[in-house]
Amino acid sequence: MARRRRGRPVNGILILDKPLGLTSNAALQTCKRLFDAAKAGHTGSLDPLATGVLPLCFGEATKFSQFVLDADKAYTSTFVLGVGTDTLDVEGEITARADACAVDESTVRKAMSALTGAIEQVPPMYSAIKRNGQPLYKLARQGVEVERASRLVTIHEFECLAFRPGAAAEVDVAVRCSKGTYIRSLAEALGEKMGLPAHVGALRRTLAGPYALQESISLERLEQVAVTAAEGLDGFLCPMDGPLQALPSVILVESSTFYLQRGQPVLVPNAPKNGIVRLYAADKRFLGIGEVLDDGRVAPRRLVNDS
Repeated sequence: MARRRRGRPVNGILILDKPLGLTSNAALQTCKRLFDAAKAGHTGSLDPLATGVLPLCFGEATKFSQFVLDADKAYTSTFVLGVGTDTLDVEGEITARADACAVDESTVRKAMSALTGAIEQVPPMYSAIKRNGQPLYKLARQGVEVERASRLVTIHEFECLAFRPGAAAEVDVAVRCSKGTYIRSLAEALGEKMGLPAHVGALRRTLAGPYALQESISLERLEQVAVTAAEGLDGFLCPMDGPLQALPSVILVESSTFYLQRGQPVLVPNAPKNGIVRLYAADKRFLGIGEVLDDGRVAPRRLVNDS
């Protein structure tokens, strides 16, 4: 007999403003407890150093978390030029120093321009990428460094917001990038363009897919509301279909909804010719996602269990 899941059947997406010093998993578990939710998952980790947008999926919304994980992200950050650390951020041990006094803002902007667009990036050793089942950061803590394959990422925007000269110069940047981009590696690459070590001094995620910082809610605010009752937090949840808005939508008649929810492909007039689609019942209730088959029928691929 299957063990009954503890907690309430909460469905939706919470846009958390993750606080400084907390791991993404710790933030997830705290919110899951506050909501008394039976099931929850996050959409890609933020470093403890980082704050900002961390979408958390509850219940049936976890079925669509990959769409947020695969989406573009945006950050503001402070890069420190002239000081390198083993973790590439302010929390690591200093490994290198060089005088950055000769660097000016125009030099920084020129180097940033060279790092805009499609670039090759080597993931840092202090990352959650696994090698033979073990996260790289665990190997790094043991003093072990392994070769990492470079990956292609896209830096859509790389803007200099402010520059503060000095032996350890600081540059405030805004970055919009593709999934899988490491801002710490970008800071290191910017320093290398000028012959300097560099690291991230501060990092804040301002956008994850369709979710922006101004939509987020702080953990402190959630804790205040939860004092009354966990159900009072449900008003902070966003709809499950939020990450899917780039997909075309299909509305099904009642009979088609019946058969589709039982795993059968259905014929939908005026549906797209191919691809993945959002599915809705005639009453606009979100059903999940489907795929248009070669014969024009729409087959269920990931449906919401709203029983």
